[in-house]
Amino acid sequence: MSDTTYTRGGAFLVQDAAPDDVFTPEDLTSEQLQFAKTARDFVENEVLPRSDEIEAKAEGILPELFRKAGELGLLMADVPEAYGGLGLDKASSALVTQSMSGQGSFAVAFGAHVGIGTLPLVYYGTEELKQKYLPGLADGTKIGCYCLTEPSAGSDALAGRTKAVLSDDGKHYVVNGTKQFITNGGVASVFTLFAKVDGEQFTGFVCDRDTPGLSIGPEEHKMGIHGSSTTTVIFEDARIPAENVLGEIGKGHKIAFNILNVGRFKLGAAATGGAWRALDEALAYALERKQFGKRLVEFGLIREKLAEMYARTYAAEAMVYRTVGLIDQLTATGDHGPEAALASIEEYSVECAMVKVFGSEVLDYVVDEAVQIYGGYGYCAEYPAERHYRDSRINRIFEGTNEINRMLVPGMLLRKATKGEIPLFQAAKALQEELMGIPSLDMDADLGLLDAEKKLVANLKKICLFVAGVAAQKYGAKLADQQAVLARLADLAMHAYAAESAVLRVLKDVTRRGEDAAAVPVAAARLTCERAVTEAEAAAREALAAVEAGDTLSTLLAALRRLTRRTPANAVALRDTIAARFVEMERVVS
Repeated sequence: MSDTTYTRGGAFLVQDAAPDDVFTPEDLTSEQLQFAKTARDFVENEVLPRSDEIEAKAEGILPELFRKAGELGLLMADVPEAYGGLGLDKASSALVTQSMSGQGSFAVAFGAHVGIGTLPLVYYGTEELKQKYLPGLADGTKIGCYCLTEPSAGSDALAGRTKAVLSDDGKHYVVNGTKQFITNGGVASVFTLFAKVDGEQFTGFVCDRDTPGLSIGPEEHKMGIHGSSTTTVIFEDARIPAENVLGEIGKGHKIAFNILNVGRFKLGAAATGGAWRALDEALAYALERKQFGKRLVEFGLIREKLAEMYARTYAAEAMVYRTVGLIDQLTATGDHGPEAALASIEEYSVECAMVKVFGSEVLDYVVDEAVQIYGGYGYCAEYPAERHYRDSRINRIFEGTNEINRMLVPGMLLRKATKGEIPLFQAAKALQEELMGIPSLDMDADLGLLDAEKKLVANLKKICLFVAGVAAQKYGAKLADQQAVLARLADLAMHAYAAESAVLRVLKDVTRRGEDAAAVPVAAARLTCERAVTEAEAAAREALAAVEAGDTLSTLLAALRRLTRRTPANAVALRDTIAARFVEMERVVS
């Protein structure tokens, strides 16, 4: 594939995008939406009515629900047709994951199964392993799990100590070690695990629950997701057939990292689904609950909460589908096989990391505000907000902590720049020259729809490039050690991606429905841009102050002010536009 046939991962920082360049939720087909409805109906009719059983870990409840989900095709999206699956695109896969949200424990079990529990076999299994395991994983008669984390190796996954030694007859690997915090560990029948062959070569394997020497530890007692199974998985001279190696010996890191990239965009999709549900429930409560003789939705601060919950979720959803659209577009230019899909996902690892961080933090914000809207009832277990609040917290730890992902974003961007894949350094140099010139004074000119926001997006990208350039010039190769600066660079990139994704989504929507019909999304995009610039300015100021001081810092801050100059949006009015529409329709509407 030539570089001219697709947008490189991370290139959003240096390239302009048009609405038609991005995939949005409004582009989903009727067939895809019907599949999503099947998933939502399954959650409503089969999962939520049994929530108490799930939370209590009732015997057999998860396997039963998995079989029912399998019968409906809800576990098949990523499994190729040749092995009993549907082989759908990533947009459809993300949509199913989003639509299966609502009961946190089951959503986590489902996500682990269809993602990290199944995809290592899809992408790295031999033909024999695919034939043996994938049909059962697709129809729910088998449940998968992913054994990577160890007691001494969490974020530093490659430091794992689990060891695999080939038997004298060459027929088995003898595995010893302990895996910790394994989702679905107590109910899984198929285990993907990582061990170091001869204590050195990090390698992926797959094995069955009845593997001699494999045992399951007790269930963990967790803050949230009480109904999901989380255990240790112990290997004591476990004998795994030699043919059960996934990929190549010594190349297990490729499996681990690529599968985590998939897990990240899927977690973003799941978080978005959870946020929509929490918002729906909070609005329903606010429409019904009365205080001081008025419904809660008539109070300004409650309306602000509901509107802000919507705006953040709208932006997160825009990021998810823009990212999966890029992956699908690149995959379509290849051979359509697993290798093409893997290459596409790896290309957009920056975007996947940002989707994971942004989505999980939006969900935390939304469920926190939902508890506040419910008031004292939100703190009581008989109301859904309490469970959503507890269940949400794990998402900032899953699939690499948000701190690890914040380190990955600038690290991967700089590697791409060094390889010449994206012209970050050239763009940073051009920006330096621009900032030395005469400033433009046209920010308050008469503009068309969202033109002001498009300028804000352009400046958000410049802020990221500006701070990155200053930090790189100061620290050089030692920038990798400056975690506080790197985290702020990640946030700057993420704000730019979120704001641009929201704006492009709205502009594409407006071409179909018109500005009046899309008034709520337009307000959401404006809120997103206003918040992005405000937060980006604060992050940039902190980063610059950490890098320089004195007159140099003053000069840098003056340049920053040029990039943040704007007339602030009337956020209060924008939020009221959104809330008023919700009250009028008595439901969340776009």
